[in-house]
Formats: sequence, structure tokens, C-alpha cells
Amino acid sequence: RTEFALKEIMSSGGAEDDIPQGERKTVTDFCYLLDKSKQLFNGLRDLPQYGQKQWQSYFGRTFDVYTKLWKFQQQHRQVLDNRYGLKRWQIGEIASKIGQLYYHYYLRTSETSYLNEAFSFYSAIRQRSYYSQVNKEDRPELVVKKLRYYARFIVVCLLLNKMDVVKELVKELSDEIEDYTHRFNTEDQVEWNLVLQEVAAFIEADPVMVLNDDNTIVITSNRLAETGAPLLEQGMIVGQLSLADALIIGNCNNQVKFSELTVDMFRMLQALEREPMNLASQMNKSGMQESADKPTRRENPHKYLLYKPTFSQLYTFLAASFKELPANSVLLIYLSATGVFPTGRSDSEGPYDFGGVLTNSNRDIINGDAMHKRNQSHKEMHCLHPGDLYPFTRKPLFIIVDSSNSVAYKNFTNLFGQPLVCLLSPTAYPKALQDQSQRGSLFTLFLNNPLMAFLFVSGLSSMRRSLWEKCQEYLRKINRDIAQLLTHSRSIDQAFLQFFGDEFLRLLLTRFVFCSATMRMHKIFRETRNYPESYPQLPRDETVENPHLQKHILELASILDVRNVFFENTLDDY
Repeated sequence: RTEFALKEIMSSGGAEDDIPQGERKTVTDFCYLLDKSKQLFNGLRDLPQYGQKQWQSYFGRTFDVYTKLWKFQQQHRQVLDNRYGLKRWQIGEIASKIGQLYYHYYLRTSETSYLNEAFSFYSAIRQRSYYSQVNKEDRPELVVKKLRYYARFIVVCLLLNKMDVVKELVKELSDEIEDYTHRFNTEDQVEWNLVLQEVAAFIEADPVMVLNDDNTIVITSNRLAETGAPLLEQGMIVGQLSLADALIIGNCNNQVKFSELTVDMFRMLQALEREPMNLASQMNKSGMQESADKPTRRENPHKYLLYKPTFSQLYTFLAASFKELPANSVLLIYLSATGVFPTGRSDSEGPYDFGGVLTNSNRDIINGDAMHKRNQSHKEMHCLHPGDLYPFTRKPLFIIVDSSNSVAYKNFTNLFGQPLVCLLSPTAYPKALQDQSQRGSLFTLFLNNPLMAFLFVSGLSSMRRSLWEKCQEYLRKINRDIAQLLTHSRSIDQAFLQFFGDEFLRLLLTRFVFCSATMRMHKIFRETRNYPESYPQLPRDETVENPHLQKHILELASILDVRNVFFENTLDDY
């Protein structure tokens, strides 16, 4: 490649001897850095996706080379323009790769600040129009690079809740796709149009709009803010465990998704992250390496995002998380998946007799289920049964199951005496409630954005910002009171309190109680299967059916003028 570049110089600039030695060296050095960067970047694909340590030194080397390459092309732009014929789209490609590196660093570390860095590089590409000349060249593969850049930029903007930018990017991407398919008549037109449809559905997944006075939509963030989790009372004795690792698994048929991220997965990952900080203030002179190594505050729990994994993939990641879990730490497993129900009758009631949730069979799905005949006495293979998780209960385990067969996980046995809690979704929702399952589960929405979920079950689809903020403030008070109910309870299982020292788990537990109490008071949620459950069971009279909490929920309903959808004297109605 270097020789080719030098030949190009000779053909464009006359005899080789006419080219100053310094300029020749500049081109040679640039070609070397470019080759090295591509080689390292391609090698990222070969790194194992699980395990938190093996990849760091390789990522560091890749960052280092890209930092040098980026600075080199800035310092020697004129020589590279004249002698190498450097095109603007090539500069855009380098910036795009750096954006991808930061995004993958976020995926590996769960440190949200790296999303801001990815956004900075992707934004620069757009602002400086690095890809603007691509459409003039008769090379469809270059246009595909541009389209992929747009898709990656959209993912980063979605994760940063920059919905205004997302809408602009979608419009630009739509125009680019139309131009691309018109000019080149390619076979991937259907795929790119599907990308547009997916992101459009993803943007509209929230069932409630919060509006400013001028009717523009308010973008709300659901990551953990400094004041997000209810504070513990002074002197309150709770466990010192901290959430270190999470598996977020999405395998729901027909749920809206974008870039291997379903709405449920998207909501849960945000519930397990702090608000991002900007890393610019932490950058040292050598570029990106320092920011990649030095988080400035308590880290987010590490996450694996698994979209439609097979059983073996899921188990591999689970085993890797389990192996690397530090002392006094918790592993969280979030399952948003289609229910698998037991077939035939079983005389026993063991951990493989209640079904579980679907894992990917890698086979054609017909009518939402893999169609294959098997002996009635055999268990479903492509299913995560409660018994499959038993080996991992040797360490503290916090499980959330959002599924039509979540109750299968109610039949747990705590074999090893370690802290273990399962939060289980309703297995069905009232028919009178508008079916939102394609746009994400109501249970997960309660865990991610409880006020929006409360508004939805109350029949509201939009709200003014001032009222939203007033209700959020009241909800924070409710969360504080729920935290007190849990810590003051005399009959609560100690497992709940052992997890209560961690901010993320404390917030999930208080939101779970709020969700359960809301549904139990709601007039259309009348069947047992409409309510969330837990293992171990919570003492109802002290938590989800506590009169003090019920009074708070009615007060919140009064603020919203929807008190009529809830029972007033709830305890008398049972």
C-alpha cells in the first residue's frame, strides 16, 4: 500500500527525485499508520466478547494508533492532500472508526462518558461534511460506508437520549437511502428501508409525551441521577453488596428493536447506568488513553447485552460473569423473553417442570414458536429453566423476569444460602388495557420510568412539563417512604435488605413495590396474574398493600385527576 501511494505521487508530481525527502517520509508514515490502524481495528472482531480483562491492552494499542493517525493527518494535511491525494471521506472514515472505538469501549465498560466521546466524533463528521463528496463518486461501497455511519450515529444518539438529533439524522438517512437505491439499483434496498422503519418505531415506543408550553416534546432521561435513589436512613443496617455485573437479555417475539437492542433491553440498560459525564476535562495531552483507564467516580455495573441468544451463548456469558464477579458483589440477570410452558403432565414439581423463557433455537420460527415434535416427557431444550440458574446461586443473584411465564421462577430453592431475589412480571395484562407489548413491556417501563407507566395505566398520553416535574417530586417522596417500609418491616426476608445497600438495586426494589401497589389498586387489574410477584414473597400488608402507600398512590392520582381509575378502599375489595 505504501509503495502504491509513492507511485501515485510520482505519477502526479513528476519524477520521484523532485519530491522532497520529508514529504516522501510523511506519506510513508501516514500509510504505515493507516495500515496499522486498520489491522488493529479488524482484530477487535477476534477478541472474545465475554471476560473483562483480555481485551483492554488490545483496545489500548488500537486507541493509541488511531490517536497518532488522527493527529498526524491534522498536522500534515497539506502534504497529504498534495502528495497522497487524501480525500475528505477518508478523514471521515478515520473519525468514524474512532467513534466506533469509543462506542465499543462503552459496551465493554458500561461507562456512559464514552458515549459522549463517540457523539463528539460522529458530530464532527456531520458538521464538517466529511462524507459530502461520496455521492459524486460512482462507488456504491463508499455510499454504504456513509449509510452505516448514519446508523451508528443514530444508536449513540438514542443511548444519549438526543431525540431531536435522532429525528434529523433519520430524515437525512432517508434521503441518502433514496438517492443510493435510485442511483445504484442495489439488492440491499429492503434492508436499509427496514433500518428506517425500526428506528421510527423505536422513537415512538414511549406511550406518554411530556410537552413544553410551546408543545415541543421534553426529552426525559431515566438514568440514575445524583438524587435518584432514596437515601438510607442514618444508622440503618443493610447489606454492603454492590451490583457489579448484569446480563440484559432480550428474546421477545415481535418487540420493536433497533441494532440488536429491544425496547425492554434499552430501558433496562438505562436503569442500570448513571447520568453520563463529559470526558473532555479528563483528556491528557496524549489523547484518549488516559480517559479509557481512569473513571472519576463509582463505576456503572458492567453489562452484557444479549439479543436473542442461544442457550449456549447465554450460559457462556453467564459463566464468564459469575467467574469474574468480585467479592461482596451481585450479579443481575434481566430476562425479557417469550414464555415457554411445560408440555404434558409431570408427577414431580422440580426446577425443570414449570417451563421458563425462550432461548434462540436458530431454527425457523412459525407462529411465534419453534415447531418441532418431541417426546412429551422431555423438557424444552431451547428454554432457560429456573434449574439452569441454580449453579449461579452460589453467589449473590438478583433476577428480573419479564415474561408470560415469569411465575416459573417463583419455584426457586435457595440451595446455598446466598442472597437471592427474583422480581417477576405479571403473566398477563387486562384486556381493557391497550396492548403495548410491541412497544415494550409495562412491567419493565415501571422499573425504568415509573411515572410514565403510571400515566399510561391511568389512560393519559400527554402531560405538561410543569405537572410532570411536580409528579416526579411526589414520586421521589413515595420512593423514600417505600424504602422505609422495606427497611422497617419485621417480617421481610433478609435477602431484600442484603441488596438494599446498592443504589441501583434499591431503586429497582422501590419501583417494583410501587408497580405492584399501583396494579393492585387499579380497577381493571383484577386477576392474580395481573400482579407482579417475587421470590421470596414480600409481606403484603407491610409493603404492596400498605395503607400508607395506598394513600400516597391515591394522592398522586388526585394530582393527575385520575383518582377514579383506582379503588378507594382497596383492602375491603379483596
